[in-house]
Amino acid sequence: MADDLLKTLAISGSGMRAQGTRLRVIAENIANANSLATEPGQLPYRRQVITFENVLNNRSGLNMVEVHDIRPDLSEFGKSFDPAHPAADENGYVLTPNVNTLIEMMDMREAQRSYEANLNVIKNSKAMLTSLIDILGPQ
Repeated sequence: MADDLLKTLAISGSGMRAQGTRLRVIAENIANANSLATEPGQLPYRRQVITFENVLNNRSGLNMVEVHDIRPDLSEFGKSFDPAHPAADENGYVLTPNVNTLIEMMDMREAQRSYEANLNVIKNSKAMLTSLIDILGPQ
């Protein structure tokens, strides 16, 4: 039983690490939502997206979640009419980041809830281990 609880801790820990990375990427996207190019021909900030994968941990024999890739979102940039901006094209348009802060906030909330769910599993597993130790302790 204790071995199963330790495996649960390892699996939840890998989930927390993955969601922590996801939160960092989302925070970076939000922080750069208004980062424009400074010269004509340059591109603004491009949103980053994260993908996960199940990986077999050879040491424990468990499937763990890990970050597979952090890559740029290749969706189109927005455009804003601002002929006075240094990065404006010949028509007066400036490319804007492809970051939608509403989507980022929803993704952040989902990642936060996943992180908290894994944390609750760890807390409950710890409580069960403590109870097991108390039961098996000196009699």
